[in-house]
Amino acid sequence: MAYVKKLFNENFLYYASYVIKDRAIPELEDGLKPVQRRIMHTLFEADDGKYHKVANIVGSCMKYHPHGDASIYSAIVVLANKDLFIDKQGNFGNVLTGDEASAPRYIECRSSVFAKDVFFNPKITEYEESYDGRNKEPVIFPAKIPVVIITGAEGIAVGMSTKILPHNPVEVLRAEIACLRGQPFQLFPDFPTGGIVDAAEYQDGQGRVRVRSTLETSDPKRIVIRDLPFGVTTESLIDSVEAAAKSGRLRIASISDYTTGSVEIEVKLARGVYSKETVDALYAFTQCEQSISCNLLVIKDEQPTLMTVSDVVRHHAKRLLAILKAELELEIRELQDEMHARTLERIFIEERVYKAIETKKTQAAVDKAVIDGLLPFAAEIKREVTSEDVERLLRIPIRRISLYDIEKARAEMERLLARLKEAKHHLAHLIEYGIGFLDGLIKKLAPVWARKTKITSFGHVDAKEVARRDISLRYDPQSGYLGTTVTGGEFQFDVSPFDKILVVRRSGIYSVVPVPEKLFVDKGMFYCGIAEKEMLADIIFSIVYLDPKNGCAYIKRCSIDAWIMNKDYQLAPEGTQVLFFTAESKKAFIVTWAPKPRFKINTDRYKVESFLVKGLKAQGVRLSTRHALSAQAEGEKGLFDSVPQPASAGAVVIAKAKPRKKTSTKVADKPVKKQATKPKARAAGKIPADKPSPKATAPVMKSPAQASKTGEKAGIKGGLLEKATARKKPPKG
Repeated sequence: MAYVKKLFNENFLYYASYVIKDRAIPELEDGLKPVQRRIMHTLFEADDGKYHKVANIVGSCMKYHPHGDASIYSAIVVLANKDLFIDKQGNFGNVLTGDEASAPRYIECRSSVFAKDVFFNPKITEYEESYDGRNKEPVIFPAKIPVVIITGAEGIAVGMSTKILPHNPVEVLRAEIACLRGQPFQLFPDFPTGGIVDAAEYQDGQGRVRVRSTLETSDPKRIVIRDLPFGVTTESLIDSVEAAAKSGRLRIASISDYTTGSVEIEVKLARGVYSKETVDALYAFTQCEQSISCNLLVIKDEQPTLMTVSDVVRHHAKRLLAILKAELELEIRELQDEMHARTLERIFIEERVYKAIETKKTQAAVDKAVIDGLLPFAAEIKREVTSEDVERLLRIPIRRISLYDIEKARAEMERLLARLKEAKHHLAHLIEYGIGFLDGLIKKLAPVWARKTKITSFGHVDAKEVARRDISLRYDPQSGYLGTTVTGGEFQFDVSPFDKILVVRRSGIYSVVPVPEKLFVDKGMFYCGIAEKEMLADIIFSIVYLDPKNGCAYIKRCSIDAWIMNKDYQLAPEGTQVLFFTAESKKAFIVTWAPKPRFKINTDRYKVESFLVKGLKAQGVRLSTRHALSAQAEGEKGLFDSVPQPASAGAVVIAKAKPRKKTSTKVADKPVKKQATKPKARAAGKIPADKPSPKATAPVMKSPAQASKTGEKAGIKGGLLEKATARKKPPKG
């Protein structure tokens, strides 16, 4: 196992390094990924000024790229659509509509002049063997501009990713000039799809930007989309608009796509909806606004490195000077070699040195004769004559010697001398030469590379604020379902897709859920409302519940101010039975008690507001020691017809409350001292049997022992009273 672990670690490291360096992350020096570099190398090799079939380029590139043709083809299409380094001919797809390119056998491409100016210089390019050792490929192109921030890049590797936004090439070159001059500069992204960009959170290649489409709202019933956010196509944007309309977030009549060379998407609005009030909804609910996060990660010195745009520009400004210096030094050497060769040629012909070799019989004698003939002109030659120089002179044909034009040779020498002087001047003034080179590129690019993305600042559109509450939420008490797709039932209120709904079930369990399409909440739902803390802060929930252990009723008042989505909470203690619930503070309820001997008052009236508001986890306040049967709002039917009440042996049975013709009610907030009724007076008819004494009321709360003792005595007296009353009733008729 130790060997397997070691093998795994080594192979994983190799794989991770390969993906990071050779697949996903671009190189800082030339801004290209390996497949792009191999494509450009293939195009330079095949360059003859004519277009080549993409299929041929793909096949040739496979000599260098150890992967399939599909990856090469897609990379060619992406690179060609940058419109910088590849001239394309045929259908390469459309970055606006998302249409795919034609098959590689139908489209053609070639390297652009700009690519040759920026990349191509094989004399100072380092080459290495390809993956199979049969060919040579460039390690890195000597790029003179920061390609990586001009074209942008995106890639995902092992444990890291890069997202580099594209910038306007003219602006980048001007920033490079400013860097060479020691002046400050600042760059912002410029997207090929145009649009509006808010770079308030953009941090020089890091952070994020928000990009919006350009919307025309001159017509109150019609909106025209003119630009796209970066990475969005007309097809995906239309799909997002249709999805928003389907979900009720937008109200539109139709949407049409007239995009050709430029974006034009027409959105016709529904009746009663106008363009000014729909703009924010388009930005909030569709792809008309996108937030793009940036992460400028590149390969620098063979290691992944996080950089800023300014760092990249400064690095390439120094690299430009180094490349130009290498090119100038190479050019000076080549010019000096050319002038040396032409000087030898002129002396060889003008001074008729070739005449000295006519009588020589051996090669050594011929070479010595040439060298001896050039010795008198050593001050003019300025270099030592080598065997290669002699060999080159001896290869001059007789025809060329006969037709040698001295004036033309002198003019050519003057041209070479002027070019040599110019090269030495550029080498001595390298910064000015670099600025001049960049100015030349700007003159080529400026006519066709105007900025497409407008930089501005726009506020954040809160989707919740923009959302219209026009979706009906219904509850079917028969089936117990709540939702926007529930048919029939009771209309609750209008909601938006961003609302959260507080639901209190009959069992006393409450939860906060997103707006449901169809959710089972059980029959007899207590409460349903929008769960916003500002709204719920003014609502006090009151619940009366029965504890089956002792048969007593409790009341609890609280507010709901905290929750976790889709989690159930107990409003009443677990195992209790809810008798009454209300979300109104100005509400009275009536509790019906189990009948007891001598207790004629079996209902009490309470005001909800007379009880204190407590926390969600607090216990309720006991209303009485008597056993409760039901509780209901004043003037309404109770929730339950029967509840447990004690039996003689202590068991719990279910008994239905008997209907009573007329009962007295105790007002909880105005207690009255208890006074017993007079049996004799009732029997004599002075006080009607169905009416309580004016001073009589329900008993004050007592302990269970006291209540039991009182009940027994009341039962005895009640039995005697019933017998006495029965004897004194007059006969019928």
